[in-house]
Amino acid sequence: MHNTLGKPQAHPSGVPHEAAWPQPAFFHALRGATVVAANTVEAIHAATKEVLTAMVTRNDIPVEAIASIFFTVTPDLNAAFPAKAARQLGWRHIALMCATEIAVPGAMPSCLRVLVHFNATRPREAYQPVYLNGAEQLLADDPS
Repeated sequence: MHNTLGKPQAHPSGVPHEAAWPQPAFFHALRGATVVAANTVEAIHAATKEVLTAMVTRNDIPVEAIASIFFTVTPDLNAAFPAKAARQLGWRHIALMCATEIAVPGAMPSCLRVLVHFNATRPREAYQPVYLNGAEQLLADDPS
């Protein structure tokens, strides 16, 4: 944080903001997806928890570093909000949002997609997207 003169300003904790994160700091977005077994609250929550846990575990992302998560589901998944499953994991400080995917003819059904935004000290190349339960075929459409 800087004051109007451009000089470093102390964080309310008394620690300069620049000292809060080891340098250099990056802000990344990491993709993930899974196919949900059924349009039920239990199946949607279980699939959400599975993909979120895999994303942070495989990529060694501290939950405290996550700023926000954007969830989308295909139109056939309307029994529950994926964000509620994140709250059940205890992720209370993270901004969460859910939306429905565009109903494109021929698109993969029963698909839950996740975009996790997080602070990091490693470059983007250090992180790998996580696709589970048949969602791996989405990588053929978007190899980046």
